[in-house]
Amino acid sequence: MSTGHLLVVGAGQAGAQLVSSARELGWAGPVTLVGQEPHAPYTRPPLSKAVLRGEATVGSLALRSPAFYREQRVDLVLDERVTRLELAGTGAGTAVAASGRSWEFDRLVLATGAEPRRLEVEGADLDGVVVLRDLADAEVLARRLDVADLVVVGGGFIGLEVAATAAAAGVRVTVVEAGPSLMGRVVSPLTAELVRAAHQAAGVRVLTGARPLRFRGDRGSVTAVELEDGTSLPAGLVLVGVGAHPRDDLARAAGLRCDGGVVVDAFSRASDGHTLAVGDCADLPDPTPGSDRRLRLESVDNAVEQAKAAATTLVGDPRPYTGVPWFWSDQGDLKIQIAGLAHLDDEVVLRPGDRPGRFTALRYRGDRLTAAECVNAPADFMVVRKALAQGRTVSRDAAADAGVPLKKLVA
Repeated sequence: MSTGHLLVVGAGQAGAQLVSSARELGWAGPVTLVGQEPHAPYTRPPLSKAVLRGEATVGSLALRSPAFYREQRVDLVLDERVTRLELAGTGAGTAVAASGRSWEFDRLVLATGAEPRRLEVEGADLDGVVVLRDLADAEVLARRLDVADLVVVGGGFIGLEVAATAAAAGVRVTVVEAGPSLMGRVVSPLTAELVRAAHQAAGVRVLTGARPLRFRGDRGSVTAVELEDGTSLPAGLVLVGVGAHPRDDLARAAGLRCDGGVVVDAFSRASDGHTLAVGDCADLPDPTPGSDRRLRLESVDNAVEQAKAAATTLVGDPRPYTGVPWFWSDQGDLKIQIAGLAHLDDEVVLRPGDRPGRFTALRYRGDRLTAAECVNAPADFMVVRKALAQGRTVSRDAAADAGVPLKKLVA
């Protein structure tokens, strides 16, 4: 059915792409896109950088122009939080918002995203302990970056991007990471150590293997972070960046299977066979060709590409979501680009760059190239991304010879 009412709950990157692709592929019926924020769909990566520097506005972040929604006949409903789904078992049903407003639909797509994890420690509710997920969070953080000391709890992409931005603005920054290395879930220890050295050279203090015990405060506002080893870090502001969990409560309450996200198949179909789920809220088969694992991906690439594939399911021409996942993170002078999904125990072959701060770490499982971690090396990133998509590889024996351009080593 391409003529019924399509309801998309969640107006982020995935939701915006879904309605766009559905129209491109011929969905002719009414389309409603419901978001709980007061803003039209916008891009999130600048929240940790350009927004904090005062270099971005709501308008400049917009994913689509206001004219797009008019011309594509998309009813964009903002500032409404859907709290209940009533599914009929045929794909149709009703969605009800906290305000009491409701929408009947013939097909439903969940693009509800994820929300920041909170620390359950003493003082977590003090004023000045913040998270960063949406534009409102970024605006609060930007207003408060005039402090002397910022403590960032969590050494992942978001935490390190904010740390670099704040340090460049003259704030004393300490990053506290519980794991043995930065970005431990996404890069090799070798890359993590080189990135750590770059942050430290830029004035950021980095503590790994460190956990907050409590946040200290005075008159309701945070003043320090006390670590489990007794260290006390002064803090006029604390950013908690310890990951996010999927917003799958709607799906779960509606009886859809959830397991660390809304469980979907390669066609983005949930357990009822009708409802679709895309983006950060979905637990999906790894789209990497040949992989048999399941995972949840939080990236612009996944939000866009999975939504495009899901739209083919909607219009009755289902194509499985396949491709090589990729990610990026801009951290001060570092542009980190990752192609592919490595396992933690995949081996590393380092290719030093032609100047300090530039390198590529190739990841291997046996003799098979699985991923690349490229720092200030965009050409290498493009080579590996293309090679992985084509099922090609780079000989690990030759890979370490940085004198030979990577593109000449692809076989």
